[in-house]
Amino acid sequence: QVQLVESGGGFVQPGGSLRLSCAASRSIYSINTMGWYRQAPGKQRRLVAFITSGGTTSYGDSVKGRFTISRDNAKNTIYLQMNSLKPEDTAVYYCNADQGYYLGTYLGDYWGQGTQVTVSS
Repeated sequence: QVQLVESGGGFVQPGGSLRLSCAASRSIYSINTMGWYRQAPGKQRRLVAFITSGGTTSYGDSVKGRFTISRDNAKNTIYLQMNSLKPEDTAVYYCNADQGYYLGTYLGDYWGQGTQVTVSS
């Protein structure tokens, strides 16, 4: 089991920046993939970015070039640096830890409680 706690959300004007953090209750060194998702009102939860245990990253098309995901295994924390924020980035942002597969068995994933990001003038 792992508990995830997000922080860093808030209110920001268009063009501004925020950095989200997701602190895990145990070591994330062996967690296959950690990621950020977001869900706007009335819409489905969508992938924002993920980072693998090997450091490979991937981003949703709408955030490429503006957001950067990183992980600090020593602090059991991942981050999402969000720059050039737009009103359409407004959503609840969720942290996810996906343990992947072991010997053909899916080990499950975990979610944080979410943090609100509001971009508005």
